[in-house]
Amino acid sequence: MTIDGLIDGVIFDNDGTLVDSERVAAELLQRMLADRNIDLDRDEVLRRFRGVQFAAFVAELKQEHPHLDAEPFMQAFRADSLAMFRQQMDEMPGAGEFLRGLDLPKCVASNGPRDKIETTLRSAGLLELFGANIASAYEVNSWKPEPGLILAAAQLLGLDPRRCLLVDDSVQGVLAGFAAGAQVAGYGETDFSEFAGRPDFHRVQDYEALQALVARLRRS
Repeated sequence: MTIDGLIDGVIFDNDGTLVDSERVAAELLQRMLADRNIDLDRDEVLRRFRGVQFAAFVAELKQEHPHLDAEPFMQAFRADSLAMFRQQMDEMPGAGEFLRGLDLPKCVASNGPRDKIETTLRSAGLLELFGANIASAYEVNSWKPEPGLILAAAQLLGLDPRRCLLVDDSVQGVLAGFAAGAQVAGYGETDFSEFAGRPDFHRVQDYEALQALVARLRRS
């Protein structure tokens, strides 16, 4: 099959791309770390854990702060964050309208566990738009920036990953998309300047820009 850079499906990261969960999670993490005498501001927490396997983020903190009891901390964060996500979760601006108008196959590929993915999407009113097309790194056993999660998402769609567009707000996600062979849209306010000029990378700051990109890249 000749690969011409055109797409037949779209794969979405979840946190910070579909739902505004990263900000909420960073604020909770900041408070929980402060309770354990670890002082990081919200922006630093967000920078360090965005797009990274949560266990790896905590392991790095543990190296810097040996008094951190990692496993109980992770369990407490997961329980408290799920409770917060159930109460209220906003979609990223324009996400719902874009998804409802998208007539290409679509899938979610997230580093998070399935219960978190489904909880945040349900709370934001987006879960029904994906049905069973959800790939969790905890089930695939591959976390961004590894390609396995993106490959699994493409398989759910029945598509060659080279025919997919990955939309992701993290550098780690972008790297996973490249490794899988997908076209990649770097979404949001993250600094993606290191990828400028790559023919398989597209910068989109919002869903209006993403809509224009999909219209340009779709094969039919």
